[in-house]
Amino acid sequence: MGLPVKSDISEEIIPPQMRKGRGAVSSQASSRFERFTTHRVSDGWQRPPEEEVEDEKPLQTELRLDSSRSIIARNDSPDIGFSQSINTYRGCEHGCIYCYARPSHAYLGLSPGLDFESKIYHKPNAPELLRKELSKPSYKPELIVVGANTDVYQPVERKTQLTREVIKVLAEFSHPFTIITKSALILRDLDILAPLAERNLVCVAVTLGTLNPETHRVMEPRAPRPDKRLATMRGLASAGVPVTIMTAPIIPAINDHEIEDLLEAARDVGAKHAGFTILRLAWELKDLFEEWLRAHFPDRAEHVLSLLRQIYGGKLYDANWGVRGRGTGVYAKMLAQRHRLACDKFGLNKEERYLDHGQFKRPPADVRQMEMF
Repeated sequence: MGLPVKSDISEEIIPPQMRKGRGAVSSQASSRFERFTTHRVSDGWQRPPEEEVEDEKPLQTELRLDSSRSIIARNDSPDIGFSQSINTYRGCEHGCIYCYARPSHAYLGLSPGLDFESKIYHKPNAPELLRKELSKPSYKPELIVVGANTDVYQPVERKTQLTREVIKVLAEFSHPFTIITKSALILRDLDILAPLAERNLVCVAVTLGTLNPETHRVMEPRAPRPDKRLATMRGLASAGVPVTIMTAPIIPAINDHEIEDLLEAARDVGAKHAGFTILRLAWELKDLFEEWLRAHFPDRAEHVLSLLRQIYGGKLYDANWGVRGRGTGVYAKMLAQRHRLACDKFGLNKEERYLDHGQFKRPPADVRQMEMF
């Protein structure tokens, strides 16, 4: 039996390199559900990192099948203002580094980093599943949030039109719903949304966390530009669709100085309501965000992390109900107070808004099928 040979080559882990047009700095290949982790290592034959990046092929987006047998996700969290949601996609090509949905890719054995924004799962049977669910005699209408996890109007929607088909089903049943998105693609569906808004059955929240083009470029590289999102709010409001601006997430020392400017800009294009969340770094997102932060904002990385620890009681994140997305302590209270005062100044959140649940009605059965009773 031969003895194991010890290599003279010193293997060093190759540091992650930024990919053009992508949010995460690395694939973050390790999942908390996997037994092994992988790293790229140098065997001495690689080119310098800057040359490798130049030669590296762009990361292509893959569309994969999600074979889920249900479409309405339910939660009982006391600090979330809805109990039902629909997501037509898993993963999101927008590549926002702060996305709290990133860790969900770990359940699939995939990376919450680059896999999350390049391996997108879609649910082609979503409209049929929804129609079946709403048709059950036991179903009682409650607000449905469309896009609570990932953006239902991300680029792949142009091809699949899954979200459009889903809101058609909701319209058939006169079911109240809210859409959360960053994308101007929602304006494509004004022919459905505007009539529903007249009947008080729909409202839309547009997420906008920065007006700065450079901050936007590195923080959410494939999401629509800030000016496009403001134009989207204007288009929705002009069509009579109630609009909320979600200043989310607020990241200390990155975009928190923009709170007042964001709310004023949204007011000017027709938004009537506003909400906010503070950055949430659950599970693998902690490492991904810190990696991104040190790559793009090395001069203030420690300061940002220090402020987050002040907000979350000495940790980078606290998942407890009532704390996640809001925080505690002086800094968190200051952010909330600034948001509230700015809303007062710009006339936002002046009146309560409730969608109408009383119009829900199951469409008549197929006329080709005889009814027993």
